[in-house]
Parts: sequence; C-alpha cells; structure tokens
Amino acid sequence: MATSSLTNMTTPLGADGQSASTQGLLMPKLSYRFRVFFANFGVSTPTTELTKQVMKFDRPHVQFEETKLPIYNSTVKLAGKHTWNDVTCDLRDDAQGSVSKLVGEQLQKQLDFAEQASAASGIDYKFVTQFQVLDGGNGTNAPQILETWELYGCYLSNADYQDVNYGTNDPVTISLTIRYDNALQTPTGSGIGSTLTRTLGTVITG
Repeated sequence: MATSSLTNMTTPLGADGQSASTQGLLMPKLSYRFRVFFANFGVSTPTTELTKQVMKFDRPHVQFEETKLPIYNSTVKLAGKHTWNDVTCDLRDDAQGSVSKLVGEQLQKQLDFAEQASAASGIDYKFVTQFQVLDGGNGTNAPQILETWELYGCYLSNADYQDVNYGTNDPVTISLTIRYDNALQTPTGSGIGSTLTRTLGTVITG
C-alpha cells in the first residue's frame, strides 16, 4: 500500500486533483545512457573505436530565422530559414592511438595539409553521425533505443586535442566540433531513411 502512494508524488492532473490513472511520474531519459555511431569518418574501417571512446555529445539544436511582414498597424512574424547549430563530441584519446588516427584521417580527407590540396567536393569527406538514447540494457539484455538522431552532411569544423597536465588524473581527450547540413529525429529508434547498417557492432555506409 505504501508503494501506491508514489502515484501521488507528481502534479495532480484530474479535475478532482486525485485521479491516479492520470498521475505517476514518467521515466525520464537519462543523459548518461547513449551511444554515437560515425559512418564514413576517416578512411579506416570499422570506426567503432570512436563509439567506445565517446565521453560527451550534444544533442542537435535548431533555430529559425524570422521573416517579418509589416501590415497596416501590426507585424506578422513567420518562420524563415532554419540553421542547425554545431554539436560537440568529446573523446578519450586511447593509448593505441586509434582515436587520434581516425580524427587525423578525417581532417586529412577535408584538407591534405602536406600538399595543401582540398577535396574536390563535399561528398569526398562528409560523414554521417547517429546518436541514440538507450534504456540501460546491456549484455544478454540488449539495449532498447529510446530516441535516434541522424546528422547528415557532417564535417569537422574544429578538432581540439586539448592539453596535458602533470597536476591532474584526467585522461587525455580530443574535442570535436561537428558541423552538419540536416538532422532527422526518430523518437522510438531506427532512423527514417537511415544510411547506417549496424551488424555486430560494425558501422558501414549503405
């Protein structure tokens, strides 16, 4: 009986303020249950090394410009063109150098620093990023995907190899700023029009 009292711990929604059928706290998505896949990142395959070393990832942020229509005594506001803001991904730099190698490969695809030659077109270096919110499952209990974001037309606008410090116990990290053209959200899992195929942890382009 004591457990049933938990249904009264949220905001009452019924007209009488007591309707248990409309009360009860919804389980939130937890910020530490997620994973990130990268397709066509760098030139080495597979690229699950990055997935295993992700520390932090920003969910997408979109904003719309404003179109104003002055009319008589007032102004009507319309949504104009939209912009997807950059996302940041922080990675642990592993001792084998797998992460820094892949980041270097991606940067080299965008610009050959030695020869000072750039890619002929965006398709030559752009990659796809897929971010998934998970339910906490693992091992024999496979994780369930609660939300998927797919970011298309990605490239690195900034790669910060961070500092090292004798006075800390922190791992060495690399911070990536990812710029992209479009993003699609699927609340319950696999993306619409996904270009990613996942088999036994391997990420490949379709």
